Amino acid sequence: MGDRGKHSNDTHLSTAKRRRVDSHDKKSKIDTSSKRGYYLMKSEADVFSIDDLASRDKQIEPWDGVRNHQAKKIMQGMQEGDLAFFWASNTKKPGIVGVVEVVKTAYPDETQFDPKSPYYYAKATRDAPVWYNVDVQLKEKFETPIYLSDLKQYATKELADMPLFTMKRLSVQHVPEPMWHFILEQKES
Repeated sequence: MGDRGKHSNDTHLSTAKRRRVDSHDKKSKIDTSSKRGYYLMKSEADVFSIDDLASRDKQIEPWDGVRNHQAKKIMQGMQEGDLAFFWASNTKKPGIVGVVEVVKTAYPDETQFDPKSPYYYAKATRDAPVWYNVDVQLKEKFETPIYLSDLKQYATKELADMPLFTMKRLSVQHVPEPMWHFILEQKES
């Protein structure tokens, strides 16, 4: 499965506040009109891509392999219905390639128990798991990705406090709601 958590960053990140939001992104297929948390989840494109997710039964897959405690805690705070940008990393042009929805909250990551898995963790037991994952479902694959190079022009302005720029190596990140909507607007322009 994906190399989705090999980055480390020990900076503190607060959990997402849940509140009602008004949808102002009329063109998107993504419903943003209910209480939600917003995130960005990175996956190495050559290990697990958005096309891999699209090919799965019901387009659902565990987001496993996360091996950073901060990213794990963020995932443990996710709720069903939360949305995340699917970020393709380790490519010539990294960026957001689509949106996924959390369809199952955090539960023990099975890869930590498998000695043959690259994500095996010898200290984990079934009675005391260390690593967790959530299940995500593909909501939308973007026809044209939103590339990092495009987002960088906003890194000192509209997206200045976005973890993508302040905690670059964190593989699962909270996206503040106004930034989520701003990024979706860039997709439509």
